[in-house]
Amino acid sequence: MRAVIFAAGLGNRLGGAAEEKPKILLRFGDKTLLERHLVQLGAVGVEEITLGVGHGAAHIETELRRLGAADVELVHNPEYRDGSIVTMAELSDAMTRGGNILLMDGDVLYDRRMLERLMTSPHSNFFLLDREVEPGEEPMKLAIEAGHPVDFRKTLELVHDYYGESVGFYRFDEATALDLVEAARRIIADGRRGDYMEEAIRDVLLASPGERFGFEDITGLPWIEIDFAEDMARAENEILPRLIAEDR
Repeated sequence: MRAVIFAAGLGNRLGGAAEEKPKILLRFGDKTLLERHLVQLGAVGVEEITLGVGHGAAHIETELRRLGAADVELVHNPEYRDGSIVTMAELSDAMTRGGNILLMDGDVLYDRRMLERLMTSPHSNFFLLDREVEPGEEPMKLAIEAGHPVDFRKTLELVHDYYGESVGFYRFDEATALDLVEAARRIIADGRRGDYMEEAIRDVLLASPGERFGFEDITGLPWIEIDFAEDMARAENEILPRLIAEDR
């Protein structure tokens, strides 16, 4: 299993907190998000890790040296001001070397129980779904119909029974990873360089037979994606104390 982590973005909505350093270097408790990723991935047996970097890449390199993590691969996206779809295209080699991959957003605080679900699920290709979704257009939503994912977007378009929030962590098999890379390249060729990488996932989902993708319901597990200043406060005060002791 190989982990591919997206950590190239600017983090504009955080303001000063991410002006120089990327969000993956935000510190909660005594650890950066990057250190937490490495420790927790190692705890579940994932040792091959690739980071897609751009904004503040030199700071990430410094942190990796501090952590003694010289084996982590860095893939630079020089066009990091565009959407994460461009980072996905830059990560095409890491995503398609063979075998299963974990695709992960770098700006998430969580504990290893989330990764254990990723590693042990019977599904070959799947999302993590939290039914405790905040209202509004900001959350990336996964729609479920008859027990299967049918749509995936901030604003859902297709008929569904219910929806939840996507955690931003996924597991894909080799064939699906290749399809994702091809979808990302098509989106870029269409001039949509500002799109989220999730649009490639949606394209493959909509083009696939009903049972290709599954999901794991992780409702109740503590996690938060760090997008806004208020997320930082909630991460420190509400989410961090709920993590298992090894990951606080």
